[in-house]
Amino acid sequence: MTIPLETADPDTLTAWMRGRRSIRRYRPVPLPPGTVERLTDAARFAPSAHNRQPWRFAVLNDAEKARLADAMGARLRADRCADDDPADAIELDIARSRARIVSSPAVIAACFTLADMDRYPDARRMDAERTMAIQSTAMAVQNMLLLAHAEGLGACWVCAPLFCPDTVRAALALPDDWEPQALITFGHPANGGRMRERRAVAEVLRP
Repeated sequence: MTIPLETADPDTLTAWMRGRRSIRRYRPVPLPPGTVERLTDAARFAPSAHNRQPWRFAVLNDAEKARLADAMGARLRADRCADDDPADAIELDIARSRARIVSSPAVIAACFTLADMDRYPDARRMDAERTMAIQSTAMAVQNMLLLAHAEGLGACWVCAPLFCPDTVRAALALPDDWEPQALITFGHPANGGRMRERRAVAEVLRP
């Protein structure tokens, strides 16, 4: 459902947010011109710790998609072979993951940097700064996901880079201080996605 957010009433906005789905398969149709620019622009307006805006984004071209998919696939194969998983299951997983990356009309690597975060001499407070940078980046990505939904597009957060940040950084030639967090895929939905069961408010709210 696409709605003009500037005129949305709370009930309509709630229904719209509840209608968002993680979409993993897209039609082979390019995104409208300017879409990626609008998505990254929306990310800039997320709240961030100390207003340091630690998020960083890399928009992947087709060659980068393929290179990244191959590199991540090799890393996944090594990890799962070390787990003694069945070879056929490993190759199926790699093929599925590769297809999701290379077939997506747009892929954005979401990262964060600690370059502008506060510095402390102890690990406890530096860990807190790192967590704040991660939280800030997640909120920026949520802006992207919501805008994509508002424009009638599908999107999906892919967390695989957390398992191989060094592989992602090398494949995309990212700066050393960029810490990859996720790949966000975008496109025209090939299906409506699947509604996942949500916990009731009573289950997540302190009595």
